[in-house]
Amino acid sequence: MEWTFQTAEDLAAALRAGEVTSVELTDEAIARIERDDKAVNAICVPDFDRARAAAHEADEARARGEDRPLLGIPVTVKESYNIAGLPTTWGMPPHRDFVPAEDAVQVSRLRSAGAVVLGKTNVPLGLQDIQSFNEIYGTTNNPWDHTRTAGGSSGGSAAALAAGFGPLSIGSDIAGSLRTPAHFCGVYAHKPTLGLLASRGSVPPAVPVLPVESDLAVVGPMARSARDLTLLLDVMAGPDPLTQGLAYELRLPPARHERLGDYRVLVLDDHPFIPTGSAVRAGVRRVADALSDAGARVEQHSDLLPDLAESALLYTQLLFAGFGARFPVETYEPLRDLAAGLDAEDRSLDAARLRGIVSSHRDWVGADARREFHRQGWRRFFAEFDAVVCPITPTPAFPHDHNPDGSARRIDIDGVEYPYWDQLGWAGVATMPGLPATAVPTGLSAEGLPVGVQLVGPMYEDRTPLRLAELLEEKIGGFRSPK
Repeated sequence: MEWTFQTAEDLAAALRAGEVTSVELTDEAIARIERDDKAVNAICVPDFDRARAAAHEADEARARGEDRPLLGIPVTVKESYNIAGLPTTWGMPPHRDFVPAEDAVQVSRLRSAGAVVLGKTNVPLGLQDIQSFNEIYGTTNNPWDHTRTAGGSSGGSAAALAAGFGPLSIGSDIAGSLRTPAHFCGVYAHKPTLGLLASRGSVPPAVPVLPVESDLAVVGPMARSARDLTLLLDVMAGPDPLTQGLAYELRLPPARHERLGDYRVLVLDDHPFIPTGSAVRAGVRRVADALSDAGARVEQHSDLLPDLAESALLYTQLLFAGFGARFPVETYEPLRDLAAGLDAEDRSLDAARLRGIVSSHRDWVGADARREFHRQGWRRFFAEFDAVVCPITPTPAFPHDHNPDGSARRIDIDGVEYPYWDQLGWAGVATMPGLPATAVPTGLSAEGLPVGVQLVGPMYEDRTPLRLAELLEEKIGGFRSPK
């Protein structure tokens, strides 16, 4: 039997039943990588010798009667996570030789759960693109169409899952970096509530590894089934051991409903800053129709929804303020001069990006206060609704575009070009207020490309969009192999 596209849940059951060994699963995954990854380029740092040793140890542990959630399951890890003995570069050539001495918290948790780490997956330069390419490791291609991107910044992980290089991966997300690659490659991902998962050790190379809480970024699970997302989230969950004495005890509430027909859902496909392409609209409609068919309450409009235009501008300011704070002075100063020349009435996303880069601390505090008003608005909204269904980006995977001037790039939406970075608008709906969002596949476009949507849920109620994803998978199907 070929195990390549089985879920982690099914593989765990087969391992427990003695139908397969971890060594066999690991060898099969490695053989597939060695055969197919030349064309995809998802696995940028293989770790096959240690993977085979870990698989052998997993089989010995199981023979002793041990059982852990991921015991013997092959997995991959985004390059941005520290793994002792392997390079962590974030795709930045000056750091091509940086090798950390310790595993990131989440890598340690994978190992503690018994997972077999096959290697690391490719990323964009500095994790700052919607594509995954860099001078060190090259370009990751979409397994569905090698002329198109697999997404970013967790593009290598999504491509690895779609290509059959292990059933699970871990990534990170600040601007759709889990959700967009999942959407482009036809897999699942979950952006957890802000602060829910410890991220120590997922830091740029040579940056001190400290338990610092992010303003927007999260780490999270990726998989080929919705149930596997929950399995992996439970492995990753919990406070950082270095802050254990100050942290909450993790007790996520259960999903609000167990039946699809009991959900109350707002469906959106219009964004004030960028249109939604026909292929993605069709994907949103498939989900809406499935919900309606199951008897769910499905609305297209609600006065309770926080203003999406203000949300997008606020998200852009906060996101680029974080980026700009790390710019060298020689880059920052000219941008400050450009921002000073902006028309005060310019409310474009381009202007918001520039203003964000040069934000003062006073500006950031004001933006953070406005974010809290949005969070309160979402609390009121989720008293009446259980989830929002909306796009992740306006289009399926687009052709590779490596123009070094990102401001000159364009995204084609049904034959009309728009600024490349404006496609981040939908990602910010969940990221700015820190809400959980689950990316789910909805089928294929007319061109045969995967299309996904995101299910945005209430803060700290991650199990609600995750359970909704499981129910939708049963209703409309989920992952399908590109070959």
